[in-house]
Amino acid sequence: QVQLVESGGGLVQAGGSLRLSCAASGRTFTFSNDVMGWFRQAPGKEREFVAAISWSGGSTLYADSVKGRFTISRDNAKNTVYLQMNSLKPYDTAVYYCTAGQVLTLRRTNADEYDYWGQGTQVTVSS
Repeated sequence: QVQLVESGGGLVQAGGSLRLSCAASGRTFTFSNDVMGWFRQAPGKEREFVAAISWSGGSTLYADSVKGRFTISRDNAKNTVYLQMNSLKPYDTAVYYCTAGQVLTLRRTNADEYDYWGQGTQVTVSS
């Protein structure tokens, strides 16, 4: 049984930083086309893509709204993906979900393409 468990969310002031972690168990995501990523969902809004990283870490993709502020990385030895979030803004407030699956490059921003999801971790940025 595959499980993704997020941690690291919390309350931070605007301009601050947080680092989210997502530990996977039950399967390693190191096969060709394996992707791990992050989506977020704010109250009353649809789930939106944040960032994704290929199995090797050699390919990353970011939403325009977080580019230059967020960094996704992974440690395959620990089967864990990270999201370093800097210069946080109030509109970054959301529940952040870790996800994984076999996803073609052109489909990485589409939530329907992913097979596994974590339970989510709340990130709140105060102004």
